[in-house]
Amino acid sequence: MKSKLIIFFLFSVLFVNAQDYDLVILNGRVMDPETMLDRVLNVGVKDGNIAIITPKEIEGKKTIDAKGLVVAPGFIDTHFHALDGLSLKLAARDGVTTGMDLEIGAIKVDNWYKAKEGAWPLNYGTGISHEGIRIQVLDPEVELPEWADAPVLLGRLRAEACADGNCGWQDTESNLEQLNEIMRLADEGMLQGAIGFNSTVGYMVDGVSTLEMYKLQEVAAKYGRVSTAHVRYHGSPKNPQAPIGFQEILANALVLNAPLLLQHNNDFGWMENEDKLQKARAQGHNVWSEYYPYTAASTSISSSFLQPEMLENVFGGVYERDIYDPIDDKFLTKEEFLETEKKDPSRLVVIYNQNRKLWMNDWLKMPHMTVASDAIYSGLGVDSWDVPYEEYKGHPRTAGTRAKVLRLARENGVPLMFSLSQMSYWPAKHLGDAGLEAMQVRGRMQEGMVADITIFDPETVTDKANYKMKQQGLPSSGIPYVIVNGKCVVENSEFKKVWAGQPIRYQVTDDSKLEPLSKEYWLKKHAINNISVDDCSLHANEHKHDHHHEPQDNK
Repeated sequence: MKSKLIIFFLFSVLFVNAQDYDLVILNGRVMDPETMLDRVLNVGVKDGNIAIITPKEIEGKKTIDAKGLVVAPGFIDTHFHALDGLSLKLAARDGVTTGMDLEIGAIKVDNWYKAKEGAWPLNYGTGISHEGIRIQVLDPEVELPEWADAPVLLGRLRAEACADGNCGWQDTESNLEQLNEIMRLADEGMLQGAIGFNSTVGYMVDGVSTLEMYKLQEVAAKYGRVSTAHVRYHGSPKNPQAPIGFQEILANALVLNAPLLLQHNNDFGWMENEDKLQKARAQGHNVWSEYYPYTAASTSISSSFLQPEMLENVFGGVYERDIYDPIDDKFLTKEEFLETEKKDPSRLVVIYNQNRKLWMNDWLKMPHMTVASDAIYSGLGVDSWDVPYEEYKGHPRTAGTRAKVLRLARENGVPLMFSLSQMSYWPAKHLGDAGLEAMQVRGRMQEGMVADITIFDPETVTDKANYKMKQQGLPSSGIPYVIVNGKCVVENSEFKKVWAGQPIRYQVTDDSKLEPLSKEYWLKKHAINNISVDDCSLHANEHKHDHHHEPQDNK
């Protein structure tokens, strides 16, 4: 009888253990860029976290057989405008588990996060939008919604702000009162948990003063948060414009000892920029960059640098060669461009840069140059979950960035672990080092980390999307499983409407660090004050002392 009880007890323990995991991933090649783990192992997931990584047999309520597949930390995108159903499911099919818009960002950040709560498949995050708060201050005639992010800011609000012929957000240099209000709104975003300060200064070259850029980076720095920028003069082939645009924000970051993400470092001057970033990191600064693996960019047709005086005279562009309209499926002549811009100022167009063909494979090999897609929304609304992939109209980077990086890396002999660092670990590490706790437990395949996991076939994974109509949103292949917070968002290469996403943000606080600007305040802080006779005597003695030693030094 006693032996039967022991057998029953052991059976009960084994049964409980067998059901202890919500999900098990068996026989996969587990790869972790932080520890360099690369081994066939089994993974057990419990309550949204990686509970165990082991060579031993394990069982759970749900099983994925990953034999022949890589089990990697989920891909993290820091430049993510895929903010509707169709574009989100394309990103998920491409292996993304976290999408954060750290370029355009959002206004009214707290409301933005509330709108996503419990209704988003991927982890989500945003920063405070430089462009958005300039619209608030410099285009006061614009009626603002409860919150706004890229689809609204780039579309309706930009158009409304320019409807009176005065694009204040883009062209107006703020006076002291306006700058203080812009700083206040940036500080408000930080209080509401924004990931950082996000600037599209490259679209606002004439309006944003160097002082404004410096002071807004300082707002973020006071909270220890990252500043990001689509830099001034981005894409210009004229020396020294492109490097100067980066040097502006790098100098600010270094003197502020603040984190910095250089966006779009896939254009003229990129090698010089990477040289400086590597040297700055060697000195202990938390600075890095990003790229996407395409020879063309995409933005709204009304962008200032697409106007003839810029495109033709500065960038040396040719409309019928460089500007492609994915809606009408053709390259636009100058006349067609101007007509389309007038008719539909928020339309997204594709801009080719022939030089990127020479550089693209080099980006695959750059340390801490992270993969960030600049994924573009479909324009079909948040609820476009059931719209066929073929209906997506936009840049193929939304659908294929990660798979294309993996394919190009495979074809060029780049180590797979390096590519995973670019797509998962390095973005998580840099943001985690800036104190963003949600990123300190992501981007890694380790016990205790959040179970954001991408499973793919390293031999066959590839992108399918291209610039042609009906093919711009073809989903990547070879990525059969994408797991967000322990739940399958992609299963057997099929997107699931599983609202597994969690907010990526800082703690909300009411401890403002705002210091409004005034000449009197600045002089009090930076100049000597209340100079006494003794002070003057001291300085005179110092100069006399220096002069006395000068002959000796010369000798």
